[in-house]
Amino acid sequence: MPGGLIEAGRAALVLVDMQEKLLPAMADVEAAIENCAILQRAADPLDVRLIVSEQYPKGLGSTVPRLDALIPEGAKSAKTHFSCAADPSLSARFVALDRRQLVIAGIEAHVCVLQTAMALVARGFEVFVAADATTTYRIENKALALDRMHAAGIQIVATEMGLFEWMGRAGTPVFRDLSGLIK
Repeated sequence: MPGGLIEAGRAALVLVDMQEKLLPAMADVEAAIENCAILQRAADPLDVRLIVSEQYPKGLGSTVPRLDALIPEGAKSAKTHFSCAADPSLSARFVALDRRQLVIAGIEAHVCVLQTAMALVARGFEVFVAADATTTYRIENKALALDRMHAAGIQIVATEMGLFEWMGRAGTPVFRDLSGLIK
C-alpha cells in the first residue's frame, strides 16, 4: 500500500551515479557517501536487492571505491540516460527484481535522482528517496528536487528511517549487527 513502511522483502536500493569524478564537486559529499554505505551494508543481510548505476563511466569514472567495494557481482550497470528508468538494461532490471518499493540515493538530486524517481513512480513503483544519502553541487537544487519529488508522491526519508523500517524490530541478530551502523 503506498504511504506505508519500507519492507525489506519488498524493497530494492537504487544507488545512482556515486562516481569518482563527480563526487568532488558535490555538497555534503562525505555524509552522502557514509549514508549510501550504511544502506548498502544493510541491504544484503536484510535481503534488499541492489541496483547501481554509473553515468558514462568511461568519462566519469567508476563508483567511488568505498562504495564500489560493497557492490555484489552483477549489480552495477553503465548508462547514458539521466534517468535509470530510461536506460533499457536498467529498466529491465527494475521489472526483473519483482520488488515494488525502491529506495533511491545518489547524485545529482535534481538530475539523475529526480528523473529516475519520477519515472519509476509513474510506472507504479512505491519510491522513497534517502535525502541524506543524496546530494548535488548546489544545495538549493537539492531542496528544489526534494520538494518536486515529494509533490509527485515520492516519499522523502532519512537513511535511519529506511534502515529501521527494513529491520522492523529489535532483539534479532541482524538488529544487533546493523544497529551499530548508526552512530
